[in-house]
Amino acid sequence: MQIQYLHWNAAHGWRGANALHEPAQLVLYFGCRKELASGERYRELRRLYPESHIVGCSTCGQIHGDDISDDEVVAVALRFARTRVRVASQAIASRDESRRCGVDLAQRMAAPDLAGVFILSDGLNVNGSELVAGITEVVGPDLPVTGGLAGDDRFEQTLVEADAEPSPNRVALIGFYGSSVRIAHGCAGGWDVFGPRRKVTKSEGSMVIELDGEPPLDLYTRYLGEEAAAEMPGSGLAFPLRIHDEAEPHRQIVRSVFAVDRDARTLTFAADIPEGCTAQLMRANFDSLAAGAGEAGRQARNALADGIEGDKLAILVSCTGRRRVMGQRTQDELDAVAAELGDDVVRIGFYSYGEFAPPAATGRCELHNQTMTVTMIAEAAA
Repeated sequence: MQIQYLHWNAAHGWRGANALHEPAQLVLYFGCRKELASGERYRELRRLYPESHIVGCSTCGQIHGDDISDDEVVAVALRFARTRVRVASQAIASRDESRRCGVDLAQRMAAPDLAGVFILSDGLNVNGSELVAGITEVVGPDLPVTGGLAGDDRFEQTLVEADAEPSPNRVALIGFYGSSVRIAHGCAGGWDVFGPRRKVTKSEGSMVIELDGEPPLDLYTRYLGEEAAAEMPGSGLAFPLRIHDEAEPHRQIVRSVFAVDRDARTLTFAADIPEGCTAQLMRANFDSLAAGAGEAGRQARNALADGIEGDKLAILVSCTGRRRVMGQRTQDELDAVAAELGDDVVRIGFYSYGEFAPPAATGRCELHNQTMTVTMIAEAAA
């Protein structure tokens, strides 16, 4: 596999290095909504790569190597020696169609030699939990499925592009095929758990109505204090909720607060929280968050088999909530991942509204909030 890295900014346009010897099969790119919305960045890439699949999304910040940028567009062009790539995308009219969308797209991807799937999805109008459930219903729980929800720093509109100009309400799947491609992944959070375990006694989708029989906003107010509670949902990013089913104690998922109804005293989270599950508050510890990111990198690197030929790519998808909480120390999590992956891995990625990856404990893809996920892609030697 060969990788060409490119980046764009308003001062110099597109710049890249190490031109590929043959046309790329796939160009993957990430940028802020402001720079992608016109479609000009896509059209420029299409002129540069007329034969390639071109897929990308809007973000809450782009990751390129050791750096984070907000006003650039970053991209990688991938040339595989023995791996086929297919792309499928679909518009989605409402969140209620998310599972059906996942099934439809996965059926278009399905083949005996499908080796892995990478998802880029609208981040505001798609139920990510149902989307990935529909995908795994078709491809099975053991196939590597990773990716992320597109972001927007204004929380107004997210965009996904798949061989077409960017549009909202779209989901794209990239399928990798053949026996040569190697896909490894890692997923970790690093949040500290505190307080007693509580039962979600009443919920509707992503809205929690009662925790242990009381309004969840009352619980958050007791722990955060009146002043911090008044600043929710923003202040709630530092206090996500860990949920799990007592019947599956190893299947633990983190959910961050997305919206507050102060009259009803309810909280809406970034994805579904099933009624009857167990929930526990979490809080930020900067050192632990950086260590969690490093753990995601370690999982991915350890899972990548020996005998790789050519370049190696790592796609980092981290939650915008982590970035907001860590502030200037966000760099720490990128440094931790880099230390685990090593200098021989090209790193690109973005800050998202949600991350798709299989947790190490279950190996079954889930939608996460407040995690760092790492997807490594490489090819084995012939």
